[in-house]
Amino acid sequence: MARNITPREKDYSQWYLDVIKAAEMADYAPVRGCMVIRPTGYAIWESIQSQLDERFKATGHVNAYFPLLIPSSFLEKEAKHVEGFSPECAVVTHAGGEELEEPLVIRPTSETVIGYMYSKWVQSWRDLPILINQWCNVLRWEKRPRLFLRTSEFLWQEGHTAHATREEAMEETLRMLEVYRSFMEEVLALPVVVGEKSEGERFPGAENTYTCEAMMTDKRALQAGTSHFLGQNFAKAFDIKFQNRDGELEYAWTTSWGASTRLIGAIIMTHADNDGLVLPPNVAPIKVVVIPMSPDQNRLQDIMLPEAQKIVEKLTALLGRNRVILDTQFHMRPGDRFFYHLQRGVPLRLELGEAEMSSSCLRAVRRDTAEVLNISFDAVEREVPKLLDEIQRSLFERAKAFRESNTYQVSSFDEFKEVLNKKGGFIKAYFAGTPEEERAIKEATTATVRCFLLDDSSEGTCFYTKKPGGRLAIFAKAY
Repeated sequence: MARNITPREKDYSQWYLDVIKAAEMADYAPVRGCMVIRPTGYAIWESIQSQLDERFKATGHVNAYFPLLIPSSFLEKEAKHVEGFSPECAVVTHAGGEELEEPLVIRPTSETVIGYMYSKWVQSWRDLPILINQWCNVLRWEKRPRLFLRTSEFLWQEGHTAHATREEAMEETLRMLEVYRSFMEEVLALPVVVGEKSEGERFPGAENTYTCEAMMTDKRALQAGTSHFLGQNFAKAFDIKFQNRDGELEYAWTTSWGASTRLIGAIIMTHADNDGLVLPPNVAPIKVVVIPMSPDQNRLQDIMLPEAQKIVEKLTALLGRNRVILDTQFHMRPGDRFFYHLQRGVPLRLELGEAEMSSSCLRAVRRDTAEVLNISFDAVEREVPKLLDEIQRSLFERAKAFRESNTYQVSSFDEFKEVLNKKGGFIKAYFAGTPEEERAIKEATTATVRCFLLDDSSEGTCFYTKKPGGRLAIFAKAY
């Protein structure tokens, strides 16, 4: 039945695009590198957005909105920032039929314009901290676009904060890294490795970048979210000064952090299969579908449908509005109705046919394992939430086991190349190299330092340079 999806083991890239197409998640826009997010895909983004937003607000952050257009001179104020983003920038030079006095950059990220605004808003230590997030779109001209993973325009959130001390800013940076980690693991069932980026992989203009790295089912790494300690770099560039408690002027300490619609790509490449999308219940816009069916149209309308509606109402009271739907696509064959929801990743399907009516039991089918269970009408409110929790847990554990079984440790560059070429996956190695040596490794193997592990403070001999004092790092080929 999944003839519209290329098997993953045959062509991974085509499989990924086929899953998106079959689930009607997104399509290519007429502008190269841009995408249209269709209702199925956007509903997943809304679920991600609402749950992340709740976590942001629980940590004291508030939402605001900043302009799409940024004066080009702003980007030039922070040297590393402009160097890092210039190749990706789209620039507006004409508007209203006239050439602009100063070109305007369509935001690739908002540190500069937000830094400018913070310089107007901050005068005293009493004005700090500023804890602001914005939900918006950004534009980074992408040479090799791929739906959700790399598109020229994409949706994201970007948090930007300003603090009175280095310690407060660093605490904020790591706090938001933990918000991302817990969200990804608890909601997306996405096991991630948290760590610090190397100098060569750091966000342009940051003192430190911290990341959540996930392994996809083709064993490549995906950077799922990042949190940046910007130090005073942007504060100095945009003159964000405040009078401290002693009456002295000093620069603020700032952070930024972001996650994007790339998370939808991560969900696909972690959980989907050759039949289509698989969604963890905690992020699934629709958690349960109830499908009444009968060859007798009178019984279907008079008996099956009212019973199915009762079940939907009971589960809606538990799981929330629009989380449980009633399938009334009676013009379709039962198998086609099943497959319609299967390809869209609905975690649990409840079937109600003649046999189920006779036994007063629903036929429950799990999307993650295709396991079939019987649930009595009376036990629906008790059993369905338990089953959804089990599906959520199972998807996380399956993804974690896959990552662990494809993670290896090496001590030499020859061993590194052999493991990378024959096995792939994550490679742990002690590393004490320079950015130039990072580039040399990438040029020789296409693998990069994904991060230095935060939960391991051990030191060892660098696998590449043989220098002492190497930190334990994860290397991988990445998206």
